[in-house]
Amino acid sequence: MSKAIDDLKSEHDAILSGLQILDAITSRINRGLEVDKKSVHDFMGFLKEFADKCHHGKEEGILFPAMAKGGITDMAPIKEMLAEHAKARELIRNMDAAFAGKLDYAGFARAAEGYKALMQTHIEKETGALFPTAETTLGDTQLSRLFEAFEQHEQKVIGSGRHEELHSMLKALRQKYFI
Repeated sequence: MSKAIDDLKSEHDAILSGLQILDAITSRINRGLEVDKKSVHDFMGFLKEFADKCHHGKEEGILFPAMAKGGITDMAPIKEMLAEHAKARELIRNMDAAFAGKLDYAGFARAAEGYKALMQTHIEKETGALFPTAETTLGDTQLSRLFEAFEQHEQKVIGSGRHEELHSMLKALRQKYFI
């Protein structure tokens, strides 16, 4: 397996871990328990910055175009992934809106549950089908270039050390919601 695809899979693992936190937050809301607004705000920052700008940015701006140039003949899976990225952004906006101004816990929970379900199936599709297609379609040299481009993208959109900070924030939220 290439470093480029390993990188994306590692980010999937972080996103899946984040979905467990989102599930815990939503569970608290559904049981009528308080949730810490700052924790929710921090978590939403993770979704916007890490899952969308960084991870989806790598796929949309680097991986998918490379696959298209590399000879993938069926663009339907890529179009489907792009549509799911757009739906994920919409659900993030809905979660944000539910926590802006007057709190709408039910609206947040609905959007969060939709986001969680979408991202779980989305990640399964990418990991099970799209990434293996990328590895067979692209050669080792191109995959190495992709990894370098991923590193540059990360520096550009979230900056040096931010990836680690976001992982630390996730760890702190896991401890808060799973202890």
